[in-house]
Amino acid sequence: MANLALTETSNQETADIDLMDSLQIAQTLNNEDKKIALAVEKTLPEIAEAIELIARCFQKGGRLGYFGAGTSGRLGVLDASECPPTFGVSPELVCGYIAGGESALRLSVENAEDRSDLALQDIVKFNPGNNDVVVVISSSGNPQYLLTVLQEARQRGAHTVSICCNPQAQAKALSDIFINPIVGPEPITGSSRMKAGTAQKMVLNMLSTGAMIRIGKVYHNYMIDVRMLNAKLIDRGIRIVCDITGVSREDAEKYLAASQNNVKTACVMAVKKCDKDTAENLLQQTNGLLRKIIG
Repeated sequence: MANLALTETSNQETADIDLMDSLQIAQTLNNEDKKIALAVEKTLPEIAEAIELIARCFQKGGRLGYFGAGTSGRLGVLDASECPPTFGVSPELVCGYIAGGESALRLSVENAEDRSDLALQDIVKFNPGNNDVVVVISSSGNPQYLLTVLQEARQRGAHTVSICCNPQAQAKALSDIFINPIVGPEPITGSSRMKAGTAQKMVLNMLSTGAMIRIGKVYHNYMIDVRMLNAKLIDRGIRIVCDITGVSREDAEKYLAASQNNVKTACVMAVKKCDKDTAENLLQQTNGLLRKIIG
């Protein structure tokens, strides 16, 4: 029992959950969920350190790689897949890997987390170097897949970060930064898709969003590098230009058309009353930081 991961222990608050009615079940699960944000709050210094690390590596041409098994792997792939449409970055900037590959996204491949060979395959695909950050996501922090990823990443000179919900995680010793929200035992013993998974999702949101903010992908609280790929995003892009520059919707549409639907460029054109090439040159001079151009 001494070696049992915290995420595998039984939760006394839910010991009789099978005797509860539906409302009581919902209330009990909600009460457990309330503990998650408080646990994440205690790790904010480590999260901030990781944000700074990732942003510095991005500025040096580096990348971010998420690695996980099961629920943790799916959460990493999800966060990585949201970065291109939200922040206008290349899919190669933030990459997500799950033990067992694409099929494990939809079907459980439970033995994949124990296989070093799968970790080696994925780390070879990502091929991390000195300016890259490898983030492993794991409730217990003990699966061999994750430990092998960390070992290989360190050998290649990459920076390593772990997001775990177990203070005795073996991953800690292999991580430059150890983010450890202690959410306690799960409502359903061992079901780490619940509290641990929610905590991991919260931390991943902070890491990717925080790093993108630091490198200028956000102005005020607008996603100014959003890719206008569907009707909703086209409307959002128009509204962003209107809100930031104060121009009418009709003028915003004209600036966006002239900028080939680049929100940031359209904003510079509207404020500086310049053409697309001039706006792009200004952005290039400031490494894409809109604040330095329009205040």
